[in-house]
Amino acid sequence: MFGIADYGAFVVAILVFLAIPGPGNLALVTATGKGGIRGGLAATLGVIAGDQMLMWLAVAGVAALLLAYPAAFAAVQWLGAAYLAWLGVRMLRARPGSAPVLHLRAGQYFRQSLMITLLNPKAIVFYMAFFPLFVDPARHQGLVTFGVMAATIAALTFAYGVVVVGLTHRLAERLRASPRLTTWLNRVAGTLLVGFGLKLALSK
Repeated sequence: MFGIADYGAFVVAILVFLAIPGPGNLALVTATGKGGIRGGLAATLGVIAGDQMLMWLAVAGVAALLLAYPAAFAAVQWLGAAYLAWLGVRMLRARPGSAPVLHLRAGQYFRQSLMITLLNPKAIVFYMAFFPLFVDPARHQGLVTFGVMAATIAALTFAYGVVVVGLTHRLAERLRASPRLTTWLNRVAGTLLVGFGLKLALSK
């Protein structure tokens, strides 16, 4: 189909990739908890934009460059780890009534999730090494093949984001009235972000 080897398996692989716990999912949950549906949807669009940039950079040959120069990939790992850890520390230091780590403006959520996606080695590895496995060299149709893959990824990510945002928003409305719980959730999210950062920094 459009030069994609086993389109069904490709869709399943994307869904599994989206469901794996990681910084991207945490960004969606945090943005929705602090900015409501608008913030969550903005974060979803940021994730989609980051995914599309990584995919087309891989198509343009950045994947081959990173494979040829492992130091470049290591540098991206460290940048991603440092960024996530910085966000985590800010959330851990947040106090009740203080300004949120992620500002309550949709533009902030978009940029935040975009940066998390671009600096997430999990996403980079996927586009660098995994998604090319689904390109059928014998039936490849150039930009048409990559365009269909890109559109599929964007559509699935948006649908997944809408589900996560909807569920998180319903839960957040029930919990928003408790300052202690908000502080606890900030600490949990901050600890997870720092943990993700350390894991990325050490996973070489």
